[in-house]
This record gives sequence, structure tokens and C-alpha cells, in this order.
Amino acid sequence: MSNYSIKTILDNYKMTAFGVSFEDFNDWAGNAAKTAAKKAEITENGKLAELLALADGQEYQINYIIDGKGWRGFGVMGEFHVEGAVVLDFLAGDYIVVPGKGTDKDRLADEITGKVFGGILQEITDYKYVGPGNSTFVKAAENGGFYGEMWLRAQKVEG
Repeated sequence: MSNYSIKTILDNYKMTAFGVSFEDFNDWAGNAAKTAAKKAEITENGKLAELLALADGQEYQINYIIDGKGWRGFGVMGEFHVEGAVVLDFLAGDYIVVPGKGTDKDRLADEITGKVFGGILQEITDYKYVGPGNSTFVKAAENGGFYGEMWLRAQKVEG
């Protein structure tokens, strides 16, 4: 069984992010290219730095459903009004938390996401992912390298 835990968030919270919508959720290469282009754009124009300065400095990669379409972005915890950014609602409740470690900060969030949707969610039988979104953060680890976690809102499966 993979390494995960269940943590309970007591209050609804918001995240503010810049991102892109996907026409076809299964176009992995196209969506990765769109996401990388958006990340480069908001890094170069200073919008991501502006958000990070308003919040606690921790960047998140966020997957969400907006108007029935898949959406991926980069942002921060909290509600901030920055031109072009969206404010996303995350609900109180139980969250599946999946940790990961690696040496490449820029790839670790995608590696954790791949592990989660490539198998871990299928292994978890007592909770189911209910969304509408999830978020992943990556930070420097105390012993070198990087540490990250993906948080996915879930409901206990009755049975």
C-alpha cells in the first residue's frame, strides 16, 4: 500500500492562482505544454512573484474543475485580488494527503500527481476523491532535495 494519510481541514479556504483550461483532459502532452507556457508567462511577467509576496511565499500547483473543464494553475493559499488571477474555493472536510520526495523541484509536483492518479487513488478503498480540486506544494527538504504533498478532498466510503 502506498504512503498516504487522511487529514481533516475544519474550515473552508481559498486559493488564488493563474492557470489554463483544458479542452481535452486526456491530451496529456498538449496540456503539459499549455501548463508550462502559463508557468513561464507568469514567472517572466512577475505575476507569480506578486502573488507569492502577498501570501506566505509557498507556491502551489492546483488542479480544479471550472465550468466543467479541467484547469491547472499555479498560485497561493488565501484570497487575493490580482488582475488575471482566479480565486478557487476549497471545502472543509477530509483530505487524502500523498507525500513525495525528489531532487528536481520543478518535476516533483508532476511526479506526485502521476503517482496519485496513476495508482494510489485506486488503492485507497476507504475514501474516494470528490474534488472539485486538489493542490500540491513542493519545498526544500531539511536534509537536502525537495519534499512535496498533494492534498485531495475525499469522502469516507460507507460500507
